Amino acid sequence: MLRATTVTFLGKLSKNNNKPWFDKHRDDYQAAKEDYEVFVTEILAGLSTIDTAFKEQQAKDCIFRIFRDVRFSKDKTPYKAHFGAFFSKGGRKFPGAGYYFHLEPGGKSFAGGGLWVPEAPLLKAVRQEIDYNFDEFSTIIGNKKFKTLFKEINGEQLKTIPQGYTADNPAIEYLKMKSFTVSCNIPDADILGKGVVRKAMDVFTTMQPFINFLNRSLH
Repeated sequence: MLRATTVTFLGKLSKNNNKPWFDKHRDDYQAAKEDYEVFVTEILAGLSTIDTAFKEQQAKDCIFRIFRDVRFSKDKTPYKAHFGAFFSKGGRKFPGAGYYFHLEPGGKSFAGGGLWVPEAPLLKAVRQEIDYNFDEFSTIIGNKKFKTLFKEINGEQLKTIPQGYTADNPAIEYLKMKSFTVSCNIPDADILGKGVVRKAMDVFTTMQPFINFLNRSLH
């Protein structure tokens, strides 16, 4: 389970997002980072029971840096006010679909994942996979528990019909998507509970067929 001090640190960082404050509290950051690494290691242990690809992975393969790349951003705050980890067969830099856990106080924590803004060739392949196997895709996202946890598939959509498809295609609303992600909010009250790893694994297990379907396009 996560420590209260980890969540407290992130909350304070969101209000003091500047280098002088961060440098002064670097020890607090290190302690929070190590706590999140322990948590991610527990998630990996759970994932390894449903997919052997996770057996050799370590927390450092999954966790994103807290330092923001501000070179091309109007927002010049130097740090992320959250911890994030992407779980996939190739670690956080894997181009395909995977699972994601986002830790951020203020009701912003969630477990979810999917495929976010893939490169054009992969996006084209995913669209083809959905088009050719729409009945299977519909069954996956129409699963009762899947719908209860995730409500909908998220992702920016094209304003026009993608090339090679027609408006009457039964899958057209999904074929217009540029990302395919789902998420399940985890309230602050549950983040520090003993069941948070179990909750995350319940989410990830439910979305496994969705992830596997999307990743077929990589082959």
